[in-house]
Amino acid sequence: MKKIVLTSIFYFLASFLIAQNFQSIHNKAILVDTHNDILEQCIGKHLSIDDNLKGKTQTDLVRLKQGGVDVQLFSVWCDGHEKKPYQLANIEMDTLDAVISRNPNSIIKVANYKALLKAVKQHKIAALFGVEGGHMIEDDLTKLETLYQRGARYLTLTWNNSTSWATSAFEETHDSVLKARNQPKGLNNFGKQVVKKMNELGMLVDISHVGEQTFWDVIHTTTKPVIASHSSVYAICPVSRNLKDDQIKAVAKNGGVIQVNFYSGFLDSSFEKRSALFEAKHKAEKDSLKKINPEPYFFQEFLFKKYPDEVKGLRPPLSLLIEHIDYIVKLVGVDYVGLGSDFDGISSSPQQLDDVTSYPLITKALLDKGYSKKDVNKILGGNFLRVLKANEQ
Repeated sequence: MKKIVLTSIFYFLASFLIAQNFQSIHNKAILVDTHNDILEQCIGKHLSIDDNLKGKTQTDLVRLKQGGVDVQLFSVWCDGHEKKPYQLANIEMDTLDAVISRNPNSIIKVANYKALLKAVKQHKIAALFGVEGGHMIEDDLTKLETLYQRGARYLTLTWNNSTSWATSAFEETHDSVLKARNQPKGLNNFGKQVVKKMNELGMLVDISHVGEQTFWDVIHTTTKPVIASHSSVYAICPVSRNLKDDQIKAVAKNGGVIQVNFYSGFLDSSFEKRSALFEAKHKAEKDSLKKINPEPYFFQEFLFKKYPDEVKGLRPPLSLLIEHIDYIVKLVGVDYVGLGSDFDGISSSPQQLDDVTSYPLITKALLDKGYSKKDVNKILGGNFLRVLKANEQ
């Protein structure tokens, strides 16, 4: 009996020490998330991230701190149908600027790598913007420069919609759209000017959402390392938003970094089938919602929130996210992968990754997988910081 008790105590203490170890490693690392859509949620739902938004969103200021987030790139986004995208971009930026002015001890906007490290040392969240969609510069390099001056440190060249100067993954895949307006795939001359201007500014070129031809045109044009701010692995989950092996190798050769997306549909190849069965079950509601807004994210978000018990069974395990990270590491090395959650821009994430407080679970999973503390630090943020610094030089 005494032996059993001592054994139980040993296992309890071992489990406790392991738990303390992963949390300690997580807390000491610089955690960078390169893609969070909370600003669009705040505009659309009249919310503010310095309020308690638990149950309403996946993100707020307190929960970012609880999750150990040191650096957050806040997505500035609108869809391709917006009539004044540049104006909306500035409104979203105003929203975060107001939060920062009210909470100077918790969050600060940073302009460069040096200021970012200073903010982290002060235990403040270092905030930057990422503009998601080249349509938001309205074919104007001056507007691109103004967004950079306001704190935008990357531009995703396209969202699902193509611009007049770059074609998207969605429209290259559904090329009847491009054929209808007689637009060739890839970057045109102005698109190459955009990339060169970004290189000149020190603004990261983001190839998430772009089509394959646009991707290769970027690789052949840029003189700086690129990022994929929120993309996953095509070989595991073959959707147009994910990167194929030759693209992953090209990003690594370029010295860039791929920030893995948390969306269930970009991680799990069977998720869309399960999701389709769920949507078929609620077809009448889905059809009504599509009349209000035809974009899939709109009706998915509504239905997923309305039927949480059903939706829980659709979500893939956390281990699948780690599998995407591990795939990139095995293909090109540990220096070229990071985290780009897409929180508050996705309708489903893996089990356990419910909101921004969940990041320590990723650290634990990586350590359990056998990754060293040094490698975990790279994945959590070190790799992105290297690319940010390289773009400033």
